[in-house]
Amino acid sequence: MSTPRTVLVTGGNRGIGFAIAEEFVAQGHRVAVTARSGNGPEGTLTVKADVTDAASVDAAFAEVEAALGPVEVVVANAGITRDTLMMRMSEDDFTSVIDTNLTGAFRVVKRASKGMLKARFGRIVLISSVVGLYGSAGQVNYSASKSGLVGLARSVTRELGARGITANVVAPGFIETDMTAELPEAQQAEYKKNIPAGRFASPAEVAKAVAWLSGDDAGYISGAVIPVDGGLGMGH
Repeated sequence: MSTPRTVLVTGGNRGIGFAIAEEFVAQGHRVAVTARSGNGPEGTLTVKADVTDAASVDAAFAEVEAALGPVEVVVANAGITRDTLMMRMSEDDFTSVIDTNLTGAFRVVKRASKGMLKARFGRIVLISSVVGLYGSAGQVNYSASKSGLVGLARSVTRELGARGITANVVAPGFIETDMTAELPEAQQAEYKKNIPAGRFASPAEVAKAVAWLSGDDAGYISGAVIPVDGGLGMGH
């Protein structure tokens, strides 16, 4: 069992973010989630925030700090997709995904680092994707945003590593969520054929990896990309 920490998960109202928040609650941490709408799991504090707006992020942190204390663990999970082939992709399709998924993570990490530097302790986990390094047709915007998180984590590691702060990336593959459930059977079977494990992951499997990286046992791991993808991308 890790030391109880104050944890903030962005985009914690559904899917992987919801599962991550649930896992931290189950492990006895003080957990807050940000959401644009909806709520996090039972036992969490939900604060409204939009990661594309630095003032909104700052206000959310202030609210969490007042209620639960300084944020010691931050999980940057909030993300959007605007999938389409590059030839059809508008500039707004590209920049809006970068602004949420990559610049949004920067805003969150920058704000979190203030308290972490003061405490000389911090765990930063960025939720990327197998397509960040593996690539995916129709997702140049999303893929670029998700690979950008790797450079972010590694540079943060070099800046803050001596202060007891780690920054790592978790790269999920195909996860059983509402989105994958809506895919046609044939398409699901085709995807599974390329995954050595032969199945999709449960959101809980991603959450366990995030919680471990955030815990006492992972203090000497930083700048790493941890794939949770059944062997699909293997970190590349």
